[in-house]
Amino acid sequence: MLAVIGLGNPGYEYEGTRHNIGFAVVDALAEETGLLLSGGRGEYLIGRKMLAGENFLLVKPLTYMNNSGSAVIEIVDYFKIELSQLLVVLDDIQLPLGTLRIRLQGSSGGHNGLYSIIYHLSSEQFPRLRCGIGSPLAPRMKKQMADFVLSGFDRSEKGSVHQMILNARDAVLMAAREGTQSAIERYNGLKIQ
Repeated sequence: MLAVIGLGNPGYEYEGTRHNIGFAVVDALAEETGLLLSGGRGEYLIGRKMLAGENFLLVKPLTYMNNSGSAVIEIVDYFKIELSQLLVVLDDIQLPLGTLRIRLQGSSGGHNGLYSIIYHLSSEQFPRLRCGIGSPLAPRMKKQMADFVLSGFDRSEKGSVHQMILNARDAVLMAAREGTQSAIERYNGLKIQ
């Protein structure tokens, strides 16, 4: 099984924002695999199918970013998912736009959605795919960072964003078919040219 958790905020006003790149990757995966997401038993949208002979779940928590962990723990408990079978997809302001970084474990790195998941699971031992949203346009002051990640991409960035979403989609599909380590070897540090 691979359970892919795309992080973001629900609602029209958040569509296309930097903080919703996890949702965008899940949407791209749903389109590629023909999977439809619908309401789950909790505060999340979920789709499930067999892929490469294994169960494949796509999930979009609807709890808002800072409480993503409450939806993730429900899914983990209900489907009896091993933490190694999770793959959390999220934005990372510290990575340059278009860069992917896959890790098998680690800290939140200051990301509130990831922090919530770590808190609810009582563990940092699960894979994550960070998608770079960093930009020279980003404010230097931490107070302004929240507004920045909740803003849309500049027109000049949209081509790179689109390609990053496709690369992240392909990385997740490789993880599902060949294992997360294969995806790490192929996509880690991949940058948009």
